[in-house]
Amino acid sequence: MKIIDKPQNIIEELNSLDQNKTIGFVPTMGALHAGHISLIKKARQENDIVVVSVFINPTQFLANEDFSKYPKTTQSDIEISKLCEVDILFMPTIDDIYTDDEVLIKAPKKDGFILEGYNRPGHFDGMLQIVLKLLSIVSPSCAYFGKKDAQQLYLIKKMVENFYLKTKIIECDIVREDDGLAMSSRNIYLDQTQRQLALCISKALKTAAKAIGSGVLQCDILDQKMIEILNNKDISIEYIAFVDRDFNKIDKIVIKNSIILVAVKIGTTRLIDNMWI
Repeated sequence: MKIIDKPQNIIEELNSLDQNKTIGFVPTMGALHAGHISLIKKARQENDIVVVSVFINPTQFLANEDFSKYPKTTQSDIEISKLCEVDILFMPTIDDIYTDDEVLIKAPKKDGFILEGYNRPGHFDGMLQIVLKLLSIVSPSCAYFGKKDAQQLYLIKKMVENFYLKTKIIECDIVREDDGLAMSSRNIYLDQTQRQLALCISKALKTAAKAIGSGVLQCDILDQKMIEILNNKDISIEYIAFVDRDFNKIDKIVIKNSIILVAVKIGTTRLIDNMWI
């Protein structure tokens, strides 16, 4: 495995390879866990060359968020990448990626400013900026993203379509802990009591899914069932939302075209989860 930090160096390295070979790319912010590993393994199975990036992107964090304390596990990330048979690990610094006077990209006026975009204004501008840069640097055949960040995934696909990029975006299922909690690098912030409380998120989603399975499709009824489970003084609900796969608000679940999304705060830790119906 090669570890490369400079954009120009990885561009030159990839250009030197057989251009008929496919490149699978997994962009991450590090602190790699089983969710990331599932993406890397899928990329490994489906491509000749696998590139993983580790870069904690400052432009997608708001001023009051956790950029400075976001988990950094560099040596572990390197070892995990080796074990997953990654070919190139791209680990640039902020100065490698950004200049003082950047061309900016803006999230869509509607889809980029609802839900996560409403609660974290400017977040998607920075997220799309770094994803566009990384796709431009690596020029992958396929890039792999998890469904846990469902709105992010939707906006990345929209950007690829709008900018006529050649990369195919691969949607990958959410990976959960044995007890149902969605894998997240931020789970490390939770103490034991908060960790138990966080299980209410997946429990609420499973309760909604069970109700849907029994024929309950009205979103207001499902919403109430989920609120009952999340109703705890130590859980702050930011939103429960029901949307179709194009992120239009819906009043009734349509099977194979709906997503239920949840965002909560437990202590100072913000957690998101969802279920694709």
